[in-house]
Amino acid sequence: MTTPTDPLETFTQLPLHLDPTSKSLSSPLPNLTAPLTSLTALQRSLLSIPSQTPPAPAATNPKRSAQISKMRDQGNLSLRKTPPSQHPTEAIQLYTYGLEMALTRPAWEPSQLVREEASLLYGNRAQAYMVGQMWAEGAADAEASVECKRQGNGKAWWRRGKCLVEMGRWKEAQLWVAEGLEVEGEKDGGKEREELVGLGKEIERFLEEEKRKEGR
Repeated sequence: MTTPTDPLETFTQLPLHLDPTSKSLSSPLPNLTAPLTSLTALQRSLLSIPSQTPPAPAATNPKRSAQISKMRDQGNLSLRKTPPSQHPTEAIQLYTYGLEMALTRPAWEPSQLVREEASLLYGNRAQAYMVGQMWAEGAADAEASVECKRQGNGKAWWRRGKCLVEMGRWKEAQLWVAEGLEVEGEKDGGKEREELVGLGKEIERFLEEEKRKEGR
């Protein structure tokens, strides 16, 4: 008595031929003609689609990193040279160029690198907007800088707080500065923390004075 063969444990070699030029599959077995024709058509349609698959992981492009650093350095230099009576248009544009290069890095490059670069450039551009008294734009960029790097970014916390103060949004500034001090903590705060603490005290004095006036 013969035992039935399990088809899942049986290997059957089919006569297949791959054309080296067209890469199409064929077989002398009539029952394979239609499936192989469909498979070849699918293969060709997939090959016609632009590839969205990133290449294998590679080192960060040093040329792009150098260009981003160059834009930031040139922006800093331009901002320092801008007379108080002039708008820092050139510095803002240079920081913007750097941001565009940082934010359009290939998806396979380290995201942490992008966040670090963007945090610095958003912070720098926020400062340039503040020099130009563009408080709303400065507040937006400082907040973006914090979103990229929440801790160890006291300057960005201070910049947005200062922009809110200049716009008369004192209570919002108070909440923002308090959050910044909580996030930054007391460890290795240095000058940046001192400036944030000083801004917080300035806001408190103003709000207390306003409250006192209302109580008259």
